[in-house]
Amino acid sequence: MSNISEYLGLGHRHCDDLFVDAENAMADGKFDEAEAKYQAFHAEMETHFSMEENVMFPAFESATGMSGGPTEMMRLEHMQMRELLGQMQTAMVERDAEEYLGLSETLLMLMQQHNFKEENMLYRMADSVMGPEGASVVERMQALQDAHSHA
Repeated sequence: MSNISEYLGLGHRHCDDLFVDAENAMADGKFDEAEAKYQAFHAEMETHFSMEENVMFPAFESATGMSGGPTEMMRLEHMQMRELLGQMQTAMVERDAEEYLGLSETLLMLMQQHNFKEENMLYRMADSVMGPEGASVVERMQALQDAHSHA
């Protein structure tokens, strides 16, 4: 897979699936299962953010000469999502399903808007400006993901 859009888009789908699993378990009051599923979701989100922030965004910025703009906005949105993830973690520990589900609803809206912008704008721009170099960006992201999954 040499296409940034495809690779990171699949990552979004995987995170979405993990998110739904955790939310369903919490809604069913299965706290231990919900916590395990939430931890898997949270870890995958952090890995995805890391791949973007440490590999794809710098490569995009280098290729375009833009250090602000779209990557800066995506980093700010990552910070917002991390804040919500921390609040969800607290609700999870406290076994507060109502609080958790309210926060997860907010996170879902943020993720949907964020993913739309990345998939329909930033990733396509990255594929366009990086051309064949995009394949090495995907390889570096895959290596980072592999390192996270074996940690």
